[in-house]
Amino acid sequence: MAQNQINKLVWLVETIYKARKITFEELNRRWVDNVDMSGGEEMLKRTFHKWKRSIFDTFGLSIECEKTAPYRYYIDNVDDMKNGGIESWLLSTYSVCNSLAENKSVKEKILLEKIPSGRKYLDPILEAMKKKRFIHIAYYNYWRDDIREHYVMPLCVKLFRQRWYVVGHQWPSGNDTTYCLDRIKDFRLSSHVFEYPKNFNPQDFFDGCFGIIAETDCEVQKVRLKTSCGQANYFRDLPLHESQMEVERTEEYSIFEYRLRPTFDFQQEILWNGEDVEVLEPLWLRKEIAGKIKRMWNKYNKEV
Repeated sequence: MAQNQINKLVWLVETIYKARKITFEELNRRWVDNVDMSGGEEMLKRTFHKWKRSIFDTFGLSIECEKTAPYRYYIDNVDDMKNGGIESWLLSTYSVCNSLAENKSVKEKILLEKIPSGRKYLDPILEAMKKKRFIHIAYYNYWRDDIREHYVMPLCVKLFRQRWYVVGHQWPSGNDTTYCLDRIKDFRLSSHVFEYPKNFNPQDFFDGCFGIIAETDCEVQKVRLKTSCGQANYFRDLPLHESQMEVERTEEYSIFEYRLRPTFDFQQEILWNGEDVEVLEPLWLRKEIAGKIKRMWNKYNKEV
């Protein structure tokens, strides 16, 4: 679907969503007023119904009409916009693109974060997944400081912290390994096809994970964090994990509870929050974080 057409669908969804309920006449008026989008021309009724079907096919959103006057349109499954599925992600992404495109006159005042080059290999990996084809990748390993060849079956992709990752079933080792796309140095599509493993489910693979480290030897468990009252506001607005629950709140602190795998990437997130976050349980994690802090202190203490 052309980008211009996608922009129109996103505009339609956002306009109806913001209005909650809106008549076709009012919708058409707002469409005409948006000259950059409409060119000043009215929206035909048949065009509107065509876009409704496209919105359902693209974003999974159902636009319905009241059965009685004033016959206003609304998004029937509006809660789906808040879910973390690909349709919701697409809608959010295109919505931001629309906003940026409509504000080019102030582009020098819009500062964006640079995204690594992994996007280069996303399309061919998705194509390999659709065709069920093995891939050859040359991958750079930070810890070994070398590049090695891997022959893998691409099982799923995941976006985390502005980086794309692919989970690949290695051949012949049989290990399921996560690769960061911006560390792929070379890529080739194999002629060999595969049957998608029936015992692999992407959601189950990352069940309880904070980021992209899926260590099965680290079980999903209860984690309790104590935060300062100021930091708690950030946690409420942007939860660390989907399982987050605020179980205690006072004027001085809050306690948040999670059900997850406290792997290395989650531990790094705790340390990133500094003195505003304290691990209460499990005890082994509290000791692990305390050990890291102590080793950090020992390094800085040499210079004090």
